[in-house]
Amino acid sequence: MVERIVEIGILFDFYGKLLSERQYVAIELYYIHDLSLAEISEELGISRQGVYDILKRAEEYLYEYETRLGLVNKFRRNKEDINRIYRLTEEIEKESEGIGNESILIKAKNLKAILNKMIENS
Repeated sequence: MVERIVEIGILFDFYGKLLSERQYVAIELYYIHDLSLAEISEELGISRQGVYDILKRAEEYLYEYETRLGLVNKFRRNKEDINRIYRLTEEIEKESEGIGNESILIKAKNLKAILNKMIENS
């Protein structure tokens, strides 16, 4: 269940603005603010069944957007690639220290700084 909540949260971050306003609010209240169906129904002025239907439809749309656009999958792959590059850069940094090559060491440190910014921004 927790995995699903996290997954919906990530999909919502990427595709939430593509949902209708009511779907957006329902997902936000349920998954982000942890409100019950009854609390959301009061907030939206609809039945609990209506809230349930909106949530299910919105979830389907979020998964469909990911199937079509694949932004979350691309994000995860890019993040893994950045982490691999970071690890290789650390290896280059250590090796350049070991052989005393200051030029390569400076370049490795500059590359690590750029990668750190990329990691922070993702």
